[in-house]
Amino acid sequence: MDEYFHNPVLLNETLQLLEPKDGMIFFDGTVGGGGHASALLQKTSPSGRLYGCDRDGDELLRTSEKLSRQFGTRCQLKQGNYSEVDQLFSGVEFDGALLDLGCSSMQFDRIERGFSFQGDAPLDMRMDRTQEITAEYVVNEYPADELADLFFYYGGVRESRRLARAIEEERMLRRFVSTKQLASFIESKLPRAGKKIHPATRIFQAIRIEVNQEFEHLHLALDKLIPMLKPGARLAVITFHSGEDKIVKDFGRTLARDYVVEGEVDIPEFRKERAPLLKILTRKPVEPTEEEIKQNPRSRSARLRVFEKAG
Repeated sequence: MDEYFHNPVLLNETLQLLEPKDGMIFFDGTVGGGGHASALLQKTSPSGRLYGCDRDGDELLRTSEKLSRQFGTRCQLKQGNYSEVDQLFSGVEFDGALLDLGCSSMQFDRIERGFSFQGDAPLDMRMDRTQEITAEYVVNEYPADELADLFFYYGGVRESRRLARAIEEERMLRRFVSTKQLASFIESKLPRAGKKIHPATRIFQAIRIEVNQEFEHLHLALDKLIPMLKPGARLAVITFHSGEDKIVKDFGRTLARDYVVEGEVDIPEFRKERAPLLKILTRKPVEPTEEEIKQNPRSRSARLRVFEKAG
């Protein structure tokens, strides 16, 4: 717990770009172990505040206890999805906001949660364990075509159709119920052939994204956060998946334009002028240093983008 709590990804870069100061109010939509939240509270001391949420009730409880002991009422945390920010913290205006996406280290390390196949556990993968849809449901109930799309678009697996059909045939004989069972089956159909990465890694990632509807919630959160930011406030988003990064990049570019487009096709003749809503502060995403990757290999795919709301 402590190691993760004090070792958030891209911490220095995030703080440098968010520029937290005394008295500022921040939103952390993915509190997790509290590393970023703790740093923001320290930088905004003595009068700054932080409002935060996390889908994982177990993780949030432990983090809330630690932050409360250290920062008291300056920190207000609620269980919930960051896409519900307008309901969780209605009426609050933020000087800055942070979304650190993906799955936390603690969730990966707690084998019983089913995010990893390093040990054997039920096929769960729910960040919010009160929801009904689990990884077991996705693997056993989704039609083969839907599974193939998930594996291809969320996991980048070229053999997605062949694997999905194989899973469909296998589950007619026995239901997939555990992480080891699924990972072993995937490896039997997609042999490693000398590759360092286990063939089940991207499949598990794709299933997790679907179980938690991660892309859908990201779209919602970005749309809802902008009206809650004060003029000049900054929004930082750390992604770990190319699909997430594209969503964030496209969102920033769209709101940074000095025009709006009606419809899906950008036809210059039909553009309507408007003042840009955002300023892009990171033309290219900020990536972790070699030293950080060495200390925390899970940070290697992290990408940070930061935007500033127009004044």
